[in-house]
Amino acid sequence: MNWLISAAVLGSALVGAAPRTGPVFPYELPGEVRPQGKIDELVFARLKELGIRPAYLCSDEVFVRRVYLDVIGTLPTPEEVRRFLQDISPRKRAALIDRLLERPEYADYWAMKWSDLLRIKAEFPINLWPNAAQAYHRWVLASLRSNMPYNQFVRELLTSSGSNFRVPQVNFYRAVQSRDPEGLARAVALTFMGTRAEKWPKERLAGMAAFFSQISYKSTGEWKEEIVAPDPTKPLQGTPVFPDGTPARIGPNQDPRQVFADWLIRPENPWFARAIVNRIWSWLLGRGIVHEPDDLRPDNPPSNPELLAYLEQELVASGYDLKHIFRLILNSKTYQLSALPQSGRPEAEANFAYYRLRRLEAEVLIDALNQITGTTESYSSAIPEPFTFIPEGFRSIALPDGSITSAFLEQFGRPPRDTGLESERNNRPTADQRLHLLNSSHILRKLEQGPKLQELLQAATPKPAPKFAKAGKAGKGGRLAKSAPFRGTAPAADPLEVVNALYLTILSRRPTGEEIQTVADYVRSSRSRREAAIDIAWALINSAEFLYRH
Repeated sequence: MNWLISAAVLGSALVGAAPRTGPVFPYELPGEVRPQGKIDELVFARLKELGIRPAYLCSDEVFVRRVYLDVIGTLPTPEEVRRFLQDISPRKRAALIDRLLERPEYADYWAMKWSDLLRIKAEFPINLWPNAAQAYHRWVLASLRSNMPYNQFVRELLTSSGSNFRVPQVNFYRAVQSRDPEGLARAVALTFMGTRAEKWPKERLAGMAAFFSQISYKSTGEWKEEIVAPDPTKPLQGTPVFPDGTPARIGPNQDPRQVFADWLIRPENPWFARAIVNRIWSWLLGRGIVHEPDDLRPDNPPSNPELLAYLEQELVASGYDLKHIFRLILNSKTYQLSALPQSGRPEAEANFAYYRLRRLEAEVLIDALNQITGTTESYSSAIPEPFTFIPEGFRSIALPDGSITSAFLEQFGRPPRDTGLESERNNRPTADQRLHLLNSSHILRKLEQGPKLQELLQAATPKPAPKFAKAGKAGKGGRLAKSAPFRGTAPAADPLEVVNALYLTILSRRPTGEEIQTVADYVRSSRSRREAAIDIAWALINSAEFLYRH
């Protein structure tokens, strides 16, 4: 619809990527952006060296939506938006970041991210089975809630032994398509070193695979239970050699996995800290300092080596506190730049001259639609197994198992969790996705029947002034009978209130003056105010501003 101003402004500015003379309201703040902290100093120095102007700072309206989506995978409510916009504290952005990092949704959202990497999936081809998949997810969730140090998190995954139901960490060695030593080595290298070991020389991969050649899998009398543990009676397959070429010394009765884990999590390890801080940077800014984040190799250098080294040092110095890295990045001006670039040069994106536009993940998108409309989704496993019942109202980002899904999640690119590669998730928009959002009965039912939208319209409808009948004769006891109000038709919703409520609910901002004018005129000229409001909601959820992180 030609009256949807916000989508046109945002879309044309991003597609054109042309230099502008001033900020675009309501997405940016005027004024030069000055570095604040070491991250900004390193990024801005690199941009100056390249002769690239950074974007303007994003507005508070953009920031509140962005940080909610990036930290907890959830839209802010209209009340949360209003509270943030009304806050006059100069530290309100930092305070909001701190609050979001303590929200329960933080653990839900990042457990979803880790479940992709760790391949938490009950069915083919991973075949963890439901009991194990859910136990594994609960352990990841608990680790994130307690902010377990990252080196401890990885060490437990690499060295634990026991039942796949009772020691969830051992499922790391089960959640692979190939359980031979080389298959396990490739999974370890990809997940914790950010590198693709299948591209290594054969001897190098064989040296790492030897650390995992004693792992055994034994069934028990309980259905689908396995005991995962090293078997010291099995001879090592080859000589264990660390990926840096150093031969390993493994003593009698020593678990080779522990020797490897001790080497991996050392502060001076050239892969460990680098891989995770690069992943976090990529998750928050849409592109790694090394791109792709799971393809670290000598011939794929970082765009800003000093920045990557600084984040590595900070992770080690903090005791491998991942939330510390989140705070550093989220509080930087680099993260808080607008998504509207000031330069059309290709180096601008690789050097973080602006916030990278990207579509919402399938899980985040359907949760946002459900939050806006007050509706729910049904999730199930394609292959019937026990314990896959998901109650109504369950959030998609909290699903514990990649086998539990829906048609919407599959259509919008949720990863199958078969390989642990970041590229399994497909956020590129397709024609069938656009048609689903525009024309499907699934989305239309949410808009027309969703209780949240109905409440929103009712809240924007002014209450009628009471009208009383004439007083009757004196009743019992000599008192006049109370006058009864006439039943009348409630006045139509105030168009301005409807527009404000819809924009705050869907786009997490107030409409501009031009948007108010055009949308309110549309409401006034419509035969049905309710249908007009649904049309506006439909148009807003189909806009680039709603569908993308920006």
